[in-house]
Amino acid sequence: MSMSDPIADMLTRMRNAMMRQHQTVAVPHSNVKEALAQVFKDEGYIEDFQVLPEKPQAVILIKLKYVGGRRERRPVITGLERVSRPGRRIYVGKKEIPWVLSGMGIAVVTTSKGIMTGQKARQLGLGGEVLCKVW
Repeated sequence: MSMSDPIADMLTRMRNAMMRQHQTVAVPHSNVKEALAQVFKDEGYIEDFQVLPEKPQAVILIKLKYVGGRRERRPVITGLERVSRPGRRIYVGKKEIPWVLSGMGIAVVTTSKGIMTGQKARQLGLGGEVLCKVW
C-alpha cells in the first residue's frame, strides 16, 4: 500500500504511541525518516532508535522518552506538527525559519546540506523546506 505522506504517518504513529505511553514505536524505514529520527535523538526528544532489516521493508524502531515517576509519567514531546505537506510545500529562506515556542521547541528543515534543526540551518546560513515543528 502506498502512502501519500510518509513523514506525517511517522509523526502520527509517534503521537499515538506517546498518548498510550508505549515504550517503542515501529515505523517503515526511509532515509528521510532515519535522518528525522537522528535529529530527534540529537535534540533529546527520543531516547534512541535502531534500523531493523526486516523483509520486505526495513523498520525503524524508535524508543520514546518520558519524564517523571511512575504515576506522573509524561512524554518529553508535547507536540508534533507537520508543516510542509505534499499538497502544500513550505520553503523558507534563512531569515524566515520559524521559531517554535520562542526557542523552546525546534523546527526541522531539509536543506542542501541535509536534514537539521532550524537553529543549525540559521547558523549555516541555509534555507529550505520546513518539515515539522516539535515541542
